[in-house]
Amino acid sequence: MGNDQLKKTIGFWVGTSIVVGTVIGSGIFMRPGDVLELSGNSTMALLAWLIGGLITLASGLTIAEVSTRIPKTGGLYVYMEEVYGKAWGFLCGWVQTLVYGPAVMGALSLYFGLLVAGIFKIASSYSLAIGILTIVFIAGMNLLGTKYGGIIQTLSTVAKLIPIIFISVFGIAQGDMPVFNIDSESSMKISMAGAILATLWAYDGWMNVGFMAGEMKNPQKTLPRAIITGLVVVMVAYLGVNLAMLQVLGAEGVIAHGTNAANVAATLLFGELGGKLISIGIAISIFGCLNGKLLTFPRITLAMATDKMMPGHKQIGKISPKFKTPINATLLQVIIAIIMMVATDPDKLTNMAVFSVFCFYGLAFFAVFILRRKDPDAKTYKVPFYPFIPIVAIAGAIYIVLSTLIQTPLNALYSVIILIIGMPVYWLLKKNERDGKRSN
Repeated sequence: MGNDQLKKTIGFWVGTSIVVGTVIGSGIFMRPGDVLELSGNSTMALLAWLIGGLITLASGLTIAEVSTRIPKTGGLYVYMEEVYGKAWGFLCGWVQTLVYGPAVMGALSLYFGLLVAGIFKIASSYSLAIGILTIVFIAGMNLLGTKYGGIIQTLSTVAKLIPIIFISVFGIAQGDMPVFNIDSESSMKISMAGAILATLWAYDGWMNVGFMAGEMKNPQKTLPRAIITGLVVVMVAYLGVNLAMLQVLGAEGVIAHGTNAANVAATLLFGELGGKLISIGIAISIFGCLNGKLLTFPRITLAMATDKMMPGHKQIGKISPKFKTPINATLLQVIIAIIMMVATDPDKLTNMAVFSVFCFYGLAFFAVFILRRKDPDAKTYKVPFYPFIPIVAIAGAIYIVLSTLIQTPLNALYSVIILIIGMPVYWLLKKNERDGKRSN
């Protein structure tokens, strides 16, 4: 879909709100303890959140240029195909369908289950069942029509900012625990790379900011301003929540309470009822984030099936005749997500998701250099401080991929296996396509 076919209705404030809404999900509430443990020190933990934010900012600014030069629907899948050819486009969509999408949805569902169990004092052993019921419910709502998914998304976007503002402001004002240079006293092996990887889960979702380039008023100016403002707001919010939790619970408390730390901090700050209300706000944030993923991820699978680039594309590409929603593409991703949820924990799923997608992010960032060489005079938005910003984004992607392979190879193994399997699958699909043309 070209720029001339899209209504240019998105301005700066809407663009900024989309950035904030698509990035903030579960990570800021669920991962502070992990980041603190892995970094070994409260100051280093805050630095990890800052570095993760700067990598994300460089990444967002770089992909904005790619998206204005390739203003088509499909995101990363389309960028790979346009710049590197159909094979890379297929592998990107293949990994997003079988690894990234299900891992993200599985992790969000498990975090939601853990949080709900904590709020209502349910045994943590029930968190898996709560998570599975949640993903099945949201999938069902989205399959009844995008209208219902859209309603959930609108309500949750407003709700997610409330706990962040309250915990940050009141925690920093009322907390009295020391914040800086406090050792985590963790038995876990210290790994700054692992800490930054954990923060990148919280920043994930920024890729969506570039998808709206074709619908923006004056994207050359509006898009970078929306990205910078939105991601700076997110970085400030994330650092604020971490500072508040450290001041209220202390480094040991943040680690001890793990995924329930935000819930405990809210209870200490606002009492039993107030804490419960804030925790419900956090749950709504995660619920809305999961809804957004279920609304969008199956569309990648559907696009591939429509292009006959998925095994069983006729079945996977089936649209509900009544509700006009991608039934089988959604069911495929939900089934894989549930298998992942049963097989492993949410922290491993987040690392798997970040690793799998950053393999392709790095290529998408490098695409800026290729596109500029092909058309240096294109009248589109251009990433500021070129080539420094794209180099930072590429270096960040390489750092994440290599550190995951070295330090937690099992988290990367599934993604690598799926990627390798995808190569002969693509070859067979192309062979069937050629054979079909010959027979016609």
